Amino acid sequence: MGLVSDSQKDGRGGGGNDFLGLKSLVRRKQVDSVHTKASSGRHQLAKELSVSHLIAIGVGSTIGAGVYILVGTVAREHSGPALAFSFLIAGIAAALSAFCYAELASRCPSAGSAYHYSYICVGEGLAWLIGWALILEYTIGGSAVARGISPNLALLFGGADSLPGFLARHYIPGLNLVVDPCAAILVFVVTGLLCVGIKESTLVQSIVTTANIFAMIFVIIAGGYLGFKSGWPGYELPVGYFPFGVDGMLAGASTVFFAFIGFDSVASTAEEVKSPQRDLPLGIGAALSICCMLYMLVSSVIVGLVPYYAMDPDTPISSAFASHGVQWAAYVITIGAFTALCSTLMGSLLPQPRILMAMARDGLLPSFFSEVNKHTQVPVKSTLVTGIVAAALAFFMDVEQLAGMVSVGTLLAFTMVAISVLILRYVPPDSVPLPSSFQLAIESVSLRYGNSTPDYDVENSKDHVGTSGDNTLLLPGKGEAPVRYPLIAKEAAQVLLNEGNRRKIAGWTILLTCVGALVLASAASTVDLPSSFRFSLCGAGGVLLLSGLIVLTSIDQDDARHNFGHTGGFICPFVPLLPIACILINVYLLINLGAATWTRVSIWLLAGVFVYAFYGRTHSSLLDAVYVPAAHVDEIYQTSANSLA
Repeated sequence: MGLVSDSQKDGRGGGGNDFLGLKSLVRRKQVDSVHTKASSGRHQLAKELSVSHLIAIGVGSTIGAGVYILVGTVAREHSGPALAFSFLIAGIAAALSAFCYAELASRCPSAGSAYHYSYICVGEGLAWLIGWALILEYTIGGSAVARGISPNLALLFGGADSLPGFLARHYIPGLNLVVDPCAAILVFVVTGLLCVGIKESTLVQSIVTTANIFAMIFVIIAGGYLGFKSGWPGYELPVGYFPFGVDGMLAGASTVFFAFIGFDSVASTAEEVKSPQRDLPLGIGAALSICCMLYMLVSSVIVGLVPYYAMDPDTPISSAFASHGVQWAAYVITIGAFTALCSTLMGSLLPQPRILMAMARDGLLPSFFSEVNKHTQVPVKSTLVTGIVAAALAFFMDVEQLAGMVSVGTLLAFTMVAISVLILRYVPPDSVPLPSSFQLAIESVSLRYGNSTPDYDVENSKDHVGTSGDNTLLLPGKGEAPVRYPLIAKEAAQVLLNEGNRRKIAGWTILLTCVGALVLASAASTVDLPSSFRFSLCGAGGVLLLSGLIVLTSIDQDDARHNFGHTGGFICPFVPLLPIACILINVYLLINLGAATWTRVSIWLLAGVFVYAFYGRTHSSLLDAVYVPAAHVDEIYQTSANSLA
C-alpha cells in the first residue's frame, strides 16, 4: 500500500517499460469539474451564451452559399424532383451525429468539441489526430468561404469587375497567382470581432444569419406563389418523381449531407454556455431542425418551378425565377448568398481558437495558445493566429481544390464522437488522472482504506491507482468488504470478476464493430474488386457489424455511466444502434471522398504525428499524472484542500 513505481520517481509518467512511448497514446484525461478548474489557475472563458445564441451559431455555420448552388447540381445529376427527400435523408443521417454530440457536449461541457471527447473516452493519440484534423478543417474551410465572398459582393455592385481596385482580385503573372484582398480583409474583420467577445460576435452573427434566413423565406414564399400560378411545371414529368430511381435519390443524399456539417461549431462553444446541460442539446437540435426544414422547402419550390434537366447548375435559384419573368429576384438571392457566406465565415473561424486552446491546456501545444484575455475572456492570441493564417491562405491561394479536406476533418470527428458514446455507455473510464502534486493526499486516502482491503487479488480489480502506464497504489472500489467477513469478500470478488469480464467483452465488441463498419464500407465502395471477393468482404464486415450490435444490445451498460461527467443532461437514445449506424454512415462517406483528398490529408496527418512525437507526447499534462479510482477523486481533492488549509 502506498508504493510508488520507478517510472513515477524518475518523472516518466508513461512508464519505464513503455516501448517508444506507445502507452502515452491511450492515456485519458478527466472531465473538467469544479475541482480541476479551481486547481488549474487559468482564466476561464466567459459564460455568455444562451439557446438563441447557440441556434444562431449552428444555423449560421451550417447554411452556407452552397445551398444556392447545390440544389441545381444535385437535382440535375442525382435526385430530380425528389431532391427534398435527399435533404431529408441527409438530415436524418446528420441527426445521428447530432444526438451523439448532444450527450457528450452536455456531459463534458468544455472547449475542444470532438477532440475533448476523444481525449476523455478513447485516448491521447487519437484525440491529437482529431484535433489536428479539425485545425485543418477550420483553416481550409474559413479560407475557402472567404474566397467565395468577393464574387458575390461584386454582383451586388453590378458585375464581376465592379469592385473598387483595393478589393478586386488581381492576377500576378510572375507568380501565377490570383490574389483576393477582399477575402483577406473580411477575415481580419471577423477575427477582430471574435477578439472583442463571444457575446458581441454572436450578436453580429445572429443579425447576418437572420438576413440569410429572410432571403431563403423569400425564395420559399415567392417561389411558391409562382409555382401555384404556373401549375408546378417541374413536377409534371413523364419520367415521374424519381427519374434516377431510389439509388439516385440516395446518391443525392450523400452529396447534400455535407450541407449539414456545421452544428459541431455549437459543441465547440460548450464552455461559454450558461446552462450547458439544458442549452447545448436544445441548440444543436434546433439548429439542425431549422436547417433541414429550410433546405427541404427551398428545394421543393425550385425543382417545381423548372424541370430538373433544365436547371442551371451554377445559378439554379436565380435562373428559376428569371424563367418566370422575375429577374430582380437575383438581387435578393445574391444578398442571401453573401450573408450566408459571411455567417459561415464567422462559424468557421470561431471554433479553431478554442480547439487550439484546449490542446494547449493539455500540454500538446505551446501554452501561448491557451491564454485567455482577462478582459474579453476569449483566447485572443489563438484567435489572432487563426485569423492571420486564414487571411494569408484566402489572399494567396484558391483553396477550392482543397475543400474536400474540410469534409475529412468533420467526418473523422463525427465518427470518433459516436465511438466515444459507445465507450461512455459500456466501458467508461474508471480511473481519473491527477497531478503528481496530489501524491500526499492520494497516500492519505489510500491509508484510510488500508485495513479494509478485501482478501482477494486486487491487481485484477478495475479500481486502482497508477501513473499513466503503471499501477502505483491500490484502493478498493466496488465490492469493498472487510476481511473479517470472508463470504462477503468472496461475493464482492465475484462481482468484480463478472464486471471485469463484461467490460472486456464490451471493449472488444466495440473494436470489432468498428472494424466491421470499415470492412463493409470499404468493400461496398470499391467497385473494381472481383465480385466474389467484394461480396465476401461485405459479408464478413456485415457479420462483424451485426454481431457487435447483437452483443452490445444483449449485455448491460456500465452503471458508472450515470455518474460520468456532468449529469442531468441529454441522453442519446437507441444505444447501441444509433451510434453504430452513425459510424457506418460516416466511414462510408470518408472512404468515398477520393484518393486525391486522402493523399493531401495524409500528408497533414503525418506532419501531426511528428509534432506529437517530438513535442506533444513529452509536454502532455498527463506525463506525470497519477491515476486513481473515480470514486475517490472528491475525497482526494478534499483531503488536499484540508492539508493546504
